[in-house]
Amino acid sequence: MAEKDELGRAGEDRAARYFTGLGYEVLARNWRCGAGEIDLVAADAKHVVVVEVKTRRGEAFGHPFEALDARKRARLWRLAVAWAAENRDVLQGRRLRIDAIGIVGPQPHSAPLEHLVDVEVP
Repeated sequence: MAEKDELGRAGEDRAARYFTGLGYEVLARNWRCGAGEIDLVAADAKHVVVVEVKTRRGEAFGHPFEALDARKRARLWRLAVAWAAENRDVLQGRRLRIDAIGIVGPQPHSAPLEHLVDVEVP
């Protein structure tokens, strides 16, 4: 596995543990369809959350949240709707939202983690 892929996987693992620690159940990881991939889907009693995880060793190429431009946010929403269409029973009575996790540091398991709740969709 390429170093970049290992970094991404480590960040996704950390994000899954983070959401579990908040009381969410992780429903899906690396869910794919023709439109792309969702890193993580988690749910609690009130929400189903599609999570975009951005992990970087440093900020030489900017903060991870800078990659969440309008095009990316719109794509995430399309993916969220596609996932919800395949999992209608899970969504019943819950609000669908998109969150982002940003992790910056050489060791993803201990680097600072930022959680952006309910990312604005263009």
